[in-house]
Amino acid sequence: MLNAKIPATVITGFLGAGKTTMIRNMLANAGGRRIALIINEFGDLGVDGEVLKGCGVENCTEDDIVELTNGCICCTVADDFVPTMTALLERDKRPDHIVIETSGLALPQPLVAAFNWPDIRTQVTVDGVVTVIDAAAVADGRFAADHDALDAQRAADDSLDHESPLEELFEDQIRAADMVVLNKADLIDAARLEAVRANVAGQVDRPLKVIHASHGELPVEVLLGLGAATEDQIGARKSHHELHHEDGHEHDHDDFDSFVVAAGMVADPDGFVAALKQVIADHDVLRLKGFCAVPGKPMRLVVQAVGQRIETYFDRPWGAGEQPSTRLVVIGLHGMDRAAIEAAVRAATAEAVIAAE
Repeated sequence: MLNAKIPATVITGFLGAGKTTMIRNMLANAGGRRIALIINEFGDLGVDGEVLKGCGVENCTEDDIVELTNGCICCTVADDFVPTMTALLERDKRPDHIVIETSGLALPQPLVAAFNWPDIRTQVTVDGVVTVIDAAAVADGRFAADHDALDAQRAADDSLDHESPLEELFEDQIRAADMVVLNKADLIDAARLEAVRANVAGQVDRPLKVIHASHGELPVEVLLGLGAATEDQIGARKSHHELHHEDGHEHDHDDFDSFVVAAGMVADPDGFVAALKQVIADHDVLRLKGFCAVPGKPMRLVVQAVGQRIETYFDRPWGAGEQPSTRLVVIGLHGMDRAAIEAAVRAATAEAVIAAE
């Protein structure tokens, strides 16, 4: 019976859209639900998982959080996702709800399709795919190109034969959605927000629920309980990846690179943030996130950057077995200058020390 199945919510969205913040709010207001999290990171440092493990929510313990830090989950469904789901379902205390946060670089479609595997389909249903969008970024024209104008440009310029991988991912995440959350709506006025809503709704040829939020704050009842059974519909929501294969083209998963930079203590967080903005601008970094150690502070400083917008906050004390350190994940397009970026980030920590003296 469908009612006997455990509901699962897939939360996807581009880099820096606010997925992790929204999940933290969800856990804090879960109303006693036992929620299991599966987090698919891009890169070696599980920042989002560490942030969520540090949130201290009683009904979601560290044992309820599973991290897959091997990059794009669409490439590892059989090897990683299915065994993880099986292990959750074999627990004595099964979760009331499963929440999966995909990497900002992941394709939602193959993940949702994996719920049709026989051992999973009989026990779990996709309650809904929720796509989180940075409304302010889209309002500024990022990842929301005018397709008519782009087609005209491509007709006139052979160098524009293919859309950028960023735009394809943005479209794929909307195509897979049962609901789209326009996050960071407080950063733009009502007219621009409505324009973003119209842009998003125009990406699909079916009714799509589009709502807005600020700081990822939404009632749990809005996010959970959609009852969409998306695994039955995902075949009609094809991604660019799937369409490329149908056309005989291979999809290149090396469009993006990520690496971890280890740096020194950050004595002047404000100065460090200012320096990071310059690093991001100079090297076209898409996303930067991680933890910093600040002298005299017993807590970790979380750094979350998308474009020139950088957020920092202290989340929890360093553990007894942890060595306070600065480690940041850098994500960008393939071919970015790793050595130069590493040197620039380390120089930024050194400059912050000098500024604080």
